[in-house]
Amino acid sequence: MVYELLKKLSDAHGVSGYEDNIKDIIRKELAGHVDEFREDALGNLIAVKKGSDFKVMIASHMDEIGLMVQYIDEKGFIKFVGIGGWYNPTLHTQRVVLHGTKGPVPGIVGAKPPHIMTAEERKKEIKMEDMFIDVGATTAEEVAALGIEIGTPVTIEQELIKLAGNRITGKALDNRVGVAVLIEVLKQMNTPMTVFGVFTVQEEVGLKGAKVSAFALNPDIAIATDVTIPGDHPGVTRKDASPEMGKGPVLVLASAAGRGLLADRRLTAWLRAAGDKAKIPYQLEVGEGGNTDATIINLVREGIPSIPFSVPARYIHSPVETVDLTDVTHSISLLVEALKKKPKL
Repeated sequence: MVYELLKKLSDAHGVSGYEDNIKDIIRKELAGHVDEFREDALGNLIAVKKGSDFKVMIASHMDEIGLMVQYIDEKGFIKFVGIGGWYNPTLHTQRVVLHGTKGPVPGIVGAKPPHIMTAEERKKEIKMEDMFIDVGATTAEEVAALGIEIGTPVTIEQELIKLAGNRITGKALDNRVGVAVLIEVLKQMNTPMTVFGVFTVQEEVGLKGAKVSAFALNPDIAIATDVTIPGDHPGVTRKDASPEMGKGPVLVLASAAGRGLLADRRLTAWLRAAGDKAKIPYQLEVGEGGNTDATIINLVREGIPSIPFSVPARYIHSPVETVDLTDVTHSISLLVEALKKKPKL
């Protein structure tokens, strides 16, 4: 069941540049389902299903946003920088895991208590530089003895759980959802084409893994499986974000109002035809912000026709990202259906 797969992926830790735990899960899940695995110099994991000369790249980034130790003061409090895009209030008071040289160390993100803030301070958004990690140590030497040093990666500690209906919430669903979709597509598809399932690194810090893997593979087309923001809860309207949870995967026609990517119209038609034929629901989106691996793949070499293929996810870049499992299963089904037939280019 896709829930069990998502739980493994979400509960695992893999900040940008440290995605090895996620790769281990992927290799185990796909053992016996693909013809070969490759890993490039940057760390992208490429699962290959061999077929015709027509090459399809499906990219899904493994990394999650996190933190990195910047400085440890004499009392054992740890200053950090964000790795990836954080909205600071979602980070304050969270439990974290520091991945030190002697194994994982639990900690919490603290800051000045509101009880002793001035009225003016309470009005302001808390800044990352005003926060710190407390691991319970009282000196810098105690922190060092735990195997923590400058450069130690840090991730949120949060367990994936079920909500009402068919919805789940946890950390790193951006983009472990896309990873789960790609794993299941590689298991289930029956295609005449060669498919490269590329589990990319360092998307959250500049789409880096997708760029180098696309250059090396030089596919004929590319799809990026990721998440997108729905406009179906308080504080956001469908005018601002048209997708809804539970209504199927999203074909993103434009990201960052076209400054990021204008999806290839032929790939849009191909995916829509597959969904219509199999009666699988899907949605269309024109976004004003946000990018995916498809943005950079599109610009590699002479240009690679690309499209983002996304699952609606609430509260992204927070520890409580939320998706509807119906959208995940429909995403898998639509891609499996589309891959039965080569698109017309």
